[in-house]
Amino acid sequence: MNKDLKYLDTQLPEDIAKLKAVGEYDRVERIIDKRLEKDLPVALRKRLEQEKEILPIIRDSYPHTYEAALSLFKDNIADFKTEEFESLRDEDALDWVYLDGEIHFRENILQNIMKTRPNYAKRCTNPELLDKRTNLLNETMHKMKEKGELTYHIRLRATLKVKPEAQKPGEKIRVHLPLPIEYAQVKNFRLIDTSHKSALVNEPDHPARTVYFEKEYEADEEFYVEYEFDNHMVYKNPLLEEVDEAQPTFYTEEQLPHIKFSPYIKSVAKEIIGNETNPLEKARLIYEYITKNVMYSFVRPYYTITDIPTYALTGFKGDCGIQALTFITLCRAVGVPARWQAGLYTNPETIGNHDWAQFYVAPFGWLYADTSFGGSAYRTGEEERWKFYFGNLEPFRMPAVSDFQHDFTPALDFSRNDPYDNQNGEAEFESGKLTYNDIETTEVAIEIYEKED
Repeated sequence: MNKDLKYLDTQLPEDIAKLKAVGEYDRVERIIDKRLEKDLPVALRKRLEQEKEILPIIRDSYPHTYEAALSLFKDNIADFKTEEFESLRDEDALDWVYLDGEIHFRENILQNIMKTRPNYAKRCTNPELLDKRTNLLNETMHKMKEKGELTYHIRLRATLKVKPEAQKPGEKIRVHLPLPIEYAQVKNFRLIDTSHKSALVNEPDHPARTVYFEKEYEADEEFYVEYEFDNHMVYKNPLLEEVDEAQPTFYTEEQLPHIKFSPYIKSVAKEIIGNETNPLEKARLIYEYITKNVMYSFVRPYYTITDIPTYALTGFKGDCGIQALTFITLCRAVGVPARWQAGLYTNPETIGNHDWAQFYVAPFGWLYADTSFGGSAYRTGEEERWKFYFGNLEPFRMPAVSDFQHDFTPALDFSRNDPYDNQNGEAEFESGKLTYNDIETTEVAIEIYEKED
């Protein structure tokens, strides 16, 4: 299915685009069905077919009415006023769409404000909404710089279950659960257990590595995988004067629909780097531009955004993946090799989805760039941590993807919930896909500890 993603670069017909903008999704779907009965160019047909997949995802992503969203803020922020809510709207800090002519907001708009607006976080009356990672990150960064390297042992268990209302006992089910790729910072991987012994495990270097289950589904069945590995990080401080004159050209190509060198992308890239020719400094300038100018923001599923870098560089907001892909696109546009790395961020306190980037400069090899963690450090005045995340990561990552929008092996028959990433698992029945609303996925850190030399 991922081979059709390139058609998202095809523009929607004007009438459909206008109806989508005001949230008349039922009418859009009827018009698309009628349009698909006609003889259409392949690119437009594929684009309309995918739009039918995208519309229900958008509808599910924006549950809060204006009144419900405003109440959420007033209930969790001391003395919060309607005028403040409207000010946040004017700043484009509250993600919204029109559904059936009425404005609706994302389910996590409050968490987004707590994460990115310190003045509101100070007034928060619900401590569960606040980010507690800063101290741990600083301590780990300092230890890694002092020792020159740092290793953490990580043992995880990932689970997928089909919700009762979506179960189809007796029908064939296909399930993919992520596994760490055995490359880069991953060492000593060991598969400990799977729920079914017939599971297929991808090759160690598969770009979207999973364990795959295919069987006749039984009611209330659970699919799981448990594994362990070491995350070994070496601190790097690359210097401009040590950069080789000859540089590779791999990972500098376009990759539709998102990694493309449009006139706008090339213009922004040129403004950022100016006349700079050193690839390390080019990458640094791009990192600094994104971390200073693109505000972190939770967003709707990536499948519903048809040009991620332009989304980031026109709205100047985006989450970890949007920022990482923007960094990759800008780097490639100026000839610096860059690629995707993503999976889980997991430390002794928390676990969750995360995306970041790698870029290549000879003779240093592959270096890391985490623009979202770096941007957070920049906004809070943590200059040392801001600089650290250009070139380095802490050892709290489980990388399960090394190539953006790489397909599973074996590929699913129906469209994936997230065709670009590989973080929580996907599943489908033989008769149709299972959406995020149909499944429950969990990731549990069984043990995480620092390994001594």
